[in-house]
Amino acid sequence: MKTIFEKSTGVDGVGISDIKLGDFLPENLLRQGSIGLPQLSELDVMRHYKELSDRNFCVEKGFYPLGSCTMKYNPKVNELLASLEGFTNLHPHQSDEDAQGALELMFNLQEALKTITGMDAVTLQPAAGAHGELTGMMIIKKYFETRGEANRTKVIVPDSAHGTNPASAKMCGFEIVEVKSNSRGQVDLDALKELIDKDVAAIMMTNPNTLGIFEENVLEISKLMHENGSLLYYDGANFNAVMGWTNPALMGFDVVHLNLHKTFATPHGGGGPGAGPVCVKEELKEFLPVPVICCENGKFYRNYKLQHSIGKVRSFFGNFGVLVRAYAYILMMGDNLKLASADAVLNANYLKEKLKGTYELPYDEPCMHEFVLSGEKQHKQGVSTLGIAKRLMDYNCHPPTIYFPLIVHEALMIEPTESESKEVLDNFVEVMLKIAREIEENPDEVLKSPQKTPVRRIDETLAARKPDLVFRG
Repeated sequence: MKTIFEKSTGVDGVGISDIKLGDFLPENLLRQGSIGLPQLSELDVMRHYKELSDRNFCVEKGFYPLGSCTMKYNPKVNELLASLEGFTNLHPHQSDEDAQGALELMFNLQEALKTITGMDAVTLQPAAGAHGELTGMMIIKKYFETRGEANRTKVIVPDSAHGTNPASAKMCGFEIVEVKSNSRGQVDLDALKELIDKDVAAIMMTNPNTLGIFEENVLEISKLMHENGSLLYYDGANFNAVMGWTNPALMGFDVVHLNLHKTFATPHGGGGPGAGPVCVKEELKEFLPVPVICCENGKFYRNYKLQHSIGKVRSFFGNFGVLVRAYAYILMMGDNLKLASADAVLNANYLKEKLKGTYELPYDEPCMHEFVLSGEKQHKQGVSTLGIAKRLMDYNCHPPTIYFPLIVHEALMIEPTESESKEVLDNFVEVMLKIAREIEENPDEVLKSPQKTPVRRIDETLAARKPDLVFRG
């Protein structure tokens, strides 16, 4: 496919040469030479970007079982609501009096998230999940500093954790202490007990964890940590597996971040947009970033007066359009949020039972919204997990997350979400079984994949060492 520069015909779609810019711009600001933009008609430009769009894979194009990232269908009505003129034309510097509608929406979203998580206070400011993690760890750090417990320098992180967990804690100056998983893929209680001391500030946990397994000992872990004066941080990346059935407060957590762009069906992928609200228990609410949205006598306002606030963590107020979409989704679903979790768990267990045996299942436990297979058997037959992922693309299936979590060799993390029908799931099973047969009978054919995508198999070593990232016209 040619770049838009290569398609340039010299014909402008819009003519601006007659505009007398010199009438209102100082001469020293006027461009002297050509700007160097491609010249095409409006129709040619539209066709170019449509062609680019057709080359991209998206959830509307095919099955997208990307584990740990929850790539599910986003209702289009949410897009319409987020594009309402009263939202899109609102400037972030407008006064509270002129932004009552937006502030009311944010306040109501905060209240909804408090109910859903069981927490007591919320900030909507963080821009994404990892940003929420960082915010949560900053809150924990300042909490202990104000209590005169600067010795709390350690954060315990399970070996199955998302990589952002130790990164977020480390950025706040904490020492990372890893706790191992047991034979059932859960935090090893005996190993944890040996790590707990008065230097431990918190433990960061995902529940269900990245193996898709619910941490059955979470209440005992909570008791151990709180008796030590430590806090519990809940990575909400997998919250869509349990919403409506339980919540982090019931499990004993003190700080929670939620991925609105995963659990509550707002656009996800390509680096954004996202939103990672942080919810906290009562004793931590004074540490939230400012402003928080408050309501008094029916008037909504931005409150900057928190005694121990960690300060702002985001310009203006996060990604407001994502907040609109998430609030719309919550209103639309209501009590059916619980059904969404149930369907996600059902779909994951259905796929797991259909595929185990053909592919290794390292932890043969009932899973939640996702599960992790191993391609070790296929790797021994000459095709790695990466090869399986590439072959899936030939069958119009986006590859699942691969090689994560790190505690599973040749990992394939599969998350079907609640959005997909049984017909789609059965087709995925058929494709996965077919690929396994292909590896047994003709592995070289799989190693040529992808063969049907716009960009075929590339030399990965060359692409990594000599990436071609710049157009040279």
